Formats: sequence, C-alpha cells, structure tokens
Amino acid sequence: MAAPKKQVVTIKRKTAESAISFKLDTGPRDKDYKKHLRTPLQFFNHMLETIAWRACMNLSVDVKLDDFKLTHVICEDVGLCAGEAFAELFARQCAQGVNGQGASYSCIDEAVARCQVSFEGRTLSVLDPQLHNAREMVEDMQSADLIAFLEGFAQGARATLHIDLLRGTNPHHVWEAVFRALGEALRVAFAPCPWRAGTTPGVKGNVELDKE
Repeated sequence: MAAPKKQVVTIKRKTAESAISFKLDTGPRDKDYKKHLRTPLQFFNHMLETIAWRACMNLSVDVKLDDFKLTHVICEDVGLCAGEAFAELFARQCAQGVNGQGASYSCIDEAVARCQVSFEGRTLSVLDPQLHNAREMVEDMQSADLIAFLEGFAQGARATLHIDLLRGTNPHHVWEAVFRALGEALRVAFAPCPWRAGTTPGVKGNVELDKE
C-alpha cells in the first residue's frame, strides 16, 4: 500500500485580534520541529508538539497578537487554523484514498483518554464533561483555553471530534493523554486506504451542491 505523497499545507488567518500562521508537513521528521512551535503559551506549545509527534507530521505555528494578549484568542484561532489545515490535507489526499476516520486510546501515567475523529463534513465536538470541570490551571494556561482549541479544531476541520477522559488526576497528565490520543487518531485517519479513494468515511461520500 503506497503512502500518500508528501504534502505541505499552510493556513494563514488574520483578524483584528491576531495573525496566525499554521503549517503542516507530512514529510520526514524535522529534528528541529520544536523550534517552529511559537505561541506565547509554553504548555500549549507542548500540546502542539504532542500532536505532531503522535500524528507523525511536522507542525509549525506562529502567533502575532494585536493590542491585547488574550490566551483564549490564541488557542481558538490556532485551533481554527489547524482544523483548516487538516481539512485541506484530507481534500488533497482524498483522491488517492485515506481512512478519513481514526480512533485511539492513549495514556500517560495515571491518565487515559480516548479520541475519535472523522473527516466527513459534519462539524461537531463532544468533549467529556470532566474536561470542562477540570482544574482551572494547567502549567501556564487555563484548561478552558485547551477546550477552545479543540472546539476550534473541529470547526476548522469540519470534522466530528469525540474525546473522553477515562481516568486521570494530574492536570498535566490529563491533557497530555487527551492530546496524545488526538494525535494518534489523526495518524490513523490519514493512513492510506485506496478502497476509499475519492470519498469520505461516510457512505454518502462527497456532497455536490449546485449554486445559482
């Protein structure tokens, strides 16, 4: 089964609050990939690193803010850009055929999380209530902002995203388990599947609209 050819996708998003550049590269691992994750939030950089490592894709993120340094804006806008990038990657690889849907369990120490993601144009994020009720702070950021990233990702990707926390007490471990599971689910979703060439994981396939 041939691997899809290397793709480089860059999404740039500018508003009155932020200018975000997000790039994903499916080529060989860049040994310096950590240097390309540049947001003002160290734990967020670590979570983006976790996605890259688990999805086996190089990610680059650059964030510029206007007058106010709002962490919610950073995470939501990066999430929207990341989702758009993965949606574009799916569009490019669809003709050759990829799974389009992926699921994973992942753990770190006492924390275990489960993630399912499907790229079929159905936008929905269903996050475990335990994540909404998690401790307010994790390292240098709020848990609520990590939720904003995940919700933004689903919106940008026009994907269905389900995340469940099965167990965990340490906030760092809880969120790292979540992002490990997300990265692994993305790796599965973008694995080659020639049988599905030209279509989505849903039986309805691609939707064609006539607009007048």
